[in-house]
Formats: sequence, C-alpha cells, structure tokens
Amino acid sequence: MFNTSHLSCFTKFTCDISQYQLPAKFTYPFHYQTHPLAQAASEELQLKLKRFHPVDSEQQGRMYGVLIVKDMQGSLGYLSALSGNANESGTDERAEINFVPTIHQAYKQSEFEQTQQIEINGINKTIAQLEANPDICKLTLLLETEVGKSEEEIVCLQQQMRENKKARKEKRAWLSSAGLPEDEHRDISIELSRASVTDKKALQALKLHHQTSINLTSSRLLQLTDEIESLKKIRKKRSTTLQKHFFKQYQMLNCKGERKDLIELFSDTIVQKPPAGSGDCAAPKMLQYAFENKLTPLCMAEFWWGTQPKSEIRKHQHFYPACQGKCQPILSHMLTGMEVDENPLLINPAEGLDLEIVFQDEHVVVVNKPAGLLSVPGKSIKDSVYTRIKAQFPQATGSLIIHRLDMATSGLLMLALNERAHKNLQQQFLDKEVSKRYVATIEGKLENTAGEICLPLRGDFDDRPKQMVCHEHGKYAETHWQLIEEIGNTSKLFLYPITGRTHQLRMHCAHPDGLNLPIIGDGLYGTSADRLHLHAQRLSFRHPITKEQLTFEVEEGF
Repeated sequence: MFNTSHLSCFTKFTCDISQYQLPAKFTYPFHYQTHPLAQAASEELQLKLKRFHPVDSEQQGRMYGVLIVKDMQGSLGYLSALSGNANESGTDERAEINFVPTIHQAYKQSEFEQTQQIEINGINKTIAQLEANPDICKLTLLLETEVGKSEEEIVCLQQQMRENKKARKEKRAWLSSAGLPEDEHRDISIELSRASVTDKKALQALKLHHQTSINLTSSRLLQLTDEIESLKKIRKKRSTTLQKHFFKQYQMLNCKGERKDLIELFSDTIVQKPPAGSGDCAAPKMLQYAFENKLTPLCMAEFWWGTQPKSEIRKHQHFYPACQGKCQPILSHMLTGMEVDENPLLINPAEGLDLEIVFQDEHVVVVNKPAGLLSVPGKSIKDSVYTRIKAQFPQATGSLIIHRLDMATSGLLMLALNERAHKNLQQQFLDKEVSKRYVATIEGKLENTAGEICLPLRGDFDDRPKQMVCHEHGKYAETHWQLIEEIGNTSKLFLYPITGRTHQLRMHCAHPDGLNLPIIGDGLYGTSADRLHLHAQRLSFRHPITKEQLTFEVEEGF
C-alpha cells in the first residue's frame, strides 16, 4: 500500500516554511511542545492520510510520526513513519506517502527464521491434534466429578463424626454421674472409645477410596497430557530462541555510527528483555533511516490518527510523546551525540511557590498544595510536600504522608505529625470515612448534569506513568460527578472519587466510556496548557485524637 523505497522517503515541504526558524536542539521525545516545522509536516501528512484512512472507518487508529531532517545538500524535508511492524510495502498512488521501512522486516524472513517458524508451526499443529483427543475432555470432567464427590462425601462424614463425638461426650457426662456398677461403667466406656476409633477408621477408608480413584484418573489423564506439556516446553524454548534472534536483527544506530541491538539496550532495564514491538515505533524507525542515509534530524513529533482504542487514551490528531517502556532505552542510545532539549521533568516547576498551611495542631497539618509540587520526593526532584513539612515540623514522627495528589493537581492534602494520628487517619481512608471533593474544568459540554463512572484501571506497563482501562486485570475505580456550570465550550464539575486509583479522575474524564472529555491542561490524556485544571477543593475527616469532624474548603485558582 505504501512506498518504502530507500530512495524516496525524503519528502519536501509543499507549504511555505520560510517563516519558521530551525530548532536549536533536537526534540526531547518523552515530553515536548510540537515545533512549528513538525506541526507543518504533520498537517501535510494528515491531508494524505485522509485519502486512504478516513477517521470514521472501522480501521484501527494508529500512531504516526514525522521527523524533520536536512540532507547533505542542506535541503529541508521530513520523513514519515507509522508504528508497527506490518507489511506496508507497495504504492498507493492516491496517498503518495513514502513511509520509512521497518528496521527489521519480519515478514521477509531469513532461511533460519523460516526454518524455526516452520518447526514452531509444526509443534503447534501437533499440540492442537493432541488437545483435540475427546478422552482428554472426558477424563478432565471425570476427574472434576471425582474430586467434587470426594470433597462432598468427606465433609458429610466429618459432620456425622462431629455429631457422634457430641453424643459420646454427652453420654460420658451422664456416665460419670449415673452411679453404675464398675464393670458396667467400664464396658460402656470401652464401647464409646471403640466407636471413636471406628469413626476415624471410616474417615481414613473413605479418603483412601477416593484418593485411589482420583490418582487412577489423574494418571490416565497425565498419559495423554504429558506429551502436550513436553511439546509446549519445546515450543517455548524455540520461540524464545527465535525472538532473541529477531531482537538481534534490530541494530539501532546513532549519529556516531554506533550500533546496538535490542538485547543489549534492554539488558540493564528493570524488564531486562525487550517488550513485544520494541523498535517498531515511529520515532526509532525514522531516526534509523536518517542515520543510514546521512540525513540530519532536527525535530520530531508523533500523533494519533483514527479511532480511539478501547483501553488507552488516544485522541484523533493529538500529539503524544514517545512511550517509555518500549522507546526509552532505544532512543537514549539513538540520541547519543546529539544536542537534545532538556528534559522538562527534571525542572522543578514548584520552585518559589509557597505551601499554604490551612490547619495545624500537634497531631495533624492540612495544606493547600500548589500545582507543580510533588506530594513525595521523586527520583530527580526532591522538593515536595513531604520534605517541606518535614523541615517545618522537625519534631514530627512517622511517615507523615497519608494520601497523595498528582504533581499537576492542586488542593487540600492532610499529613499526620505522629504515628498515632497516622494510624487513625489511615484507617479512616480504609473505612472510606474521609470525604473528598474535587473541582475540574473539562474540554466540552455534557448531555447530563450528574452521573457515575465505573472503569477499572491498571498501569500502562509500556508507557508509565499512564494508566489504562482494563476489565480483565484492572482495579475497581468509581467516580461520581456533578455539573457546576458551563463556561463557553467548557464544563466545570464537582468530582467525587469513591476509590483512589492513580490518575482515576483524569482517566474517567478523558476515556470514551467515561465523560470522553479530558480535563483542561492534561498533557497525559488530553492537551497541555498552563496547568491542569484539577483541584482538591474540599476535604472532611475526623480529628484522629479529639474525634471532632473537620471540614476544609479552598477555592480553585482556575
């Protein structure tokens, strides 16, 4: 569908770019404001995308990228790429898009790769044939039935034994005060003891009977499944070998001409091995092509085109940074030797901002956190609510922090100044006795005036710290909301988080199954602005010592 010839991926601008200055440094790919040149290139690419990928089509949306480059003659142009390692070769005369090629074209397999894949496919076929044996299903059901019957009969007998034991105990109590002759008393005692032994032997016999039957069925089932499990282990080993081979074919370049494969690049990371799809995102592909063809990278941008995915927040035509999980180790190597913009996340935006204390006594302090200040120290920025309160209250004991606010969120935050208060307030959170109300301004208007959102959330392992909706592995998250007022094409809301998941309010506002309207200034799930329009406006809890109900309100600054 697309032309991926090595001679034709350099695209000249059709629009007038004479008014734009060249960037002084290359884009920091994980947090950036789109440069006007990258914006212009993206708009040209999007005009072409409309011809073959309509927004309202059923085709899955995708991430696209542009890289502004200068050739050896000093001519300015750009490269285009789409994320993923699919067979996109060919030409679409209507679209006339020259995407850079994939770094390793997995669909053009080497002889070794073909041989390995044929063997794996053969194992898959054999496993499927073995698993189709009807005896496996029959024996599995028989085993489940036998285990269930065993548990039921054993529980029933144990209940009968408890009743028998109770009756014997009552008879022994009667016997001790009945005043029977000694020989008759002895005979009854022996009879009771024998009855106890008989019950125990009956239980042992029942357990042995069922275990023998279960073991026989299990043995017959294992005879059929052992070969399957053995083949699966062989398949896993072959697949791992093939995957490592694939990853080594990704020889990632930088401007110094240094090459490193994906195995090397991920060896020192937490995951230690490349996630699936590493090296196939737009940014690495464009940089690889530029370095291979003596093109000088100047700036870049990536945007989403098409329908919203079900789990992530991806809005049509919105720009997004490169993902951390797959791209951070790769791009760190590929950008070595280049002058790159500073990472804005290393700059403390709260420097010089005051931390207002709303309430304090010897047990509790409540503060109004400004947007941009961390709740606890980060990896690079140590300035935080915690460090400031620790310095201001040196006599405080314990861990201080009970709950947190996102760095970009402003508002009320409580801290405990001793362990007794901390334990009590923590329990109030666990018992959902703490009441919190947030104010947010979202991009757009709502059809209703109030509602509830229940979308389970989990971390996006490939792109931390972002969250994603996951109905299979996500944690339950519930938010109630109420419209305050509409201002132009925006809506101001009260948000009541019933649970406290990471980025819960931001995700529930932005996700299509939530409000489908991101909070203004949300650079992670919407569009960046001067600040995130989310404020913890109201906080209510019982004082941990006096038990007095305390309620605080601080108005939002947006």
